[in-house]
Amino acid sequence: MTFNIVFKKSVYKDLERLPEEEAKNILDAIDAELTENADKLPVLKGKFRGMRKFRVGNYRVIFVIIEEQVLVLRVSHRKDAYR
Repeated sequence: MTFNIVFKKSVYKDLERLPEEEAKNILDAIDAELTENADKLPVLKGKFRGMRKFRVGNYRVIFVIIEEQVLVLRVSHRKDAYR
C-alpha cells in the first residue's frame, strides 16, 4: 500500500531548527520509508498510544496513519521526542 505524506505545520518549524543537511536526510528518509512501509513501523504505547515512530539517526519522526495518509506530527531529537 502506498501512503500519501502530509506534514503538520509545526513540523516545518522543527525542521528549520535542524542543520540543513540533517533536515534533508530526514525528509529523504520520510519519503523513502513512510510512503511504502508506514504501517510496518512500531506503534507507541502509553499517552502516545496510536501514534507511530520512525528513527532517522538520532532523530525521531512521530506520525499517525489516517486512512491512506501519513500525518507527520513531530520531528525532534530522540532525547526530546516524547515530551
